[in-house]
Amino acid sequence: MVDLIISASEAKKAALIAARQSIPQVLLVRGLIDTGASCTCVDPVVLKSLNLKPTGSTSVHTPSTGGAPQSAATFDVGIVIPCIGSVPFILSTIEVIESQLFLSQGFHALIGRDVLSQCHFTYNGLGGYFNLAY
Repeated sequence: MVDLIISASEAKKAALIAARQSIPQVLLVRGLIDTGASCTCVDPVVLKSLNLKPTGSTSVHTPSTGGAPQSAATFDVGIVIPCIGSVPFILSTIEVIESQLFLSQGFHALIGRDVLSQCHFTYNGLGGYFNLAY
């Protein structure tokens, strides 16, 4: 798991500023790195807190949907992965999928391969650690 800062996308912020509206506060959430997820997913609670509206929808296949895809809303957000003592990893705009996650397990986002494809991710199971570089 890693900490993420999730915000409105750069385009959304610019539109809010042009309309003289307030920009929603950024949210610090926990994200679970999920190499099995092709796209990054964010819990609806987070998206609602940012007062974001869907930008579209997509078909999603999960273990629970079986062979039939399920429709899910998509949202444009900004994501920052902070790094102590170094430059943070910044995605000013990325499309994420709204997905009800298991908040009781302590995470509000799944970090999918759309984000991981822009990083170097190494998992050392024997050592009990991982590295995420960008």
